[in-house]
Amino acid sequence: MRKEHLDRFKDSTVIDISNHYYLVYKPLIRDIKYAINNYSAGKVLDIGCGNKPYKSLFENKCDEYVGCDIVQSSEKCVDIICDATNIPLDDNSIDTIFCTQVIEHVDDHNRLLKEIFRLLKPDGHIILSGPMYWHLHEEPYDFFRFTKYGFKFIFENQGLRPVEILANGGKWATFGQMVIHTFPNFLIKRKLFRKYSNMFFSYLDDKYYYDYNTMNYLVIAKK
Repeated sequence: MRKEHLDRFKDSTVIDISNHYYLVYKPLIRDIKYAINNYSAGKVLDIGCGNKPYKSLFENKCDEYVGCDIVQSSEKCVDIICDATNIPLDDNSIDTIFCTQVIEHVDDHNRLLKEIFRLLKPDGHIILSGPMYWHLHEEPYDFFRFTKYGFKFIFENQGLRPVEILANGGKWATFGQMVIHTFPNFLIKRKLFRKYSNMFFSYLDDKYYYDYNTMNYLVIAKK
């Protein structure tokens, strides 16, 4: 049984450089903003919405914003409580589907993408992100990691046409996040250690960017 009222990420506009997850949030939020600005419209469904941390980014970009999740969130933001593979909405009823850091927690990702295809209007877009590198989390509901080729394959297999697949950060950001995940707690708990570690690896990632070893991908696809 999944825990109710999980304390999830709340606001994508407030990410301090000392945050434990700054190195993944910085490129992920950058690419989410790009995807929303260029591909979102109409009625938006946020699958696995949690506390809707990205809702404010859709202002002036959509007519309606609805969030679904498998349990209620800590801020009670979920509009529809349901399984991601069985959403009680009509076929061809959604213009834009948004789904971040959820696919790795769904035991049948093909059913998830099939449900997304069912819900999307013709020419509608799906904006979805998921990890290639990340530690175990929300156990035991942590099932998969994907390369960009894996994402392309599973999307095309369900009739969804990838438009762009963006790597969220490069090898130095990945290494820096692994440092945060690996070093002893007495160091990681120190705000200054996190701050200067994040600054150092963010600088290296910007200066020597290479995305063959990224933490995360964001996929934009069209029905």
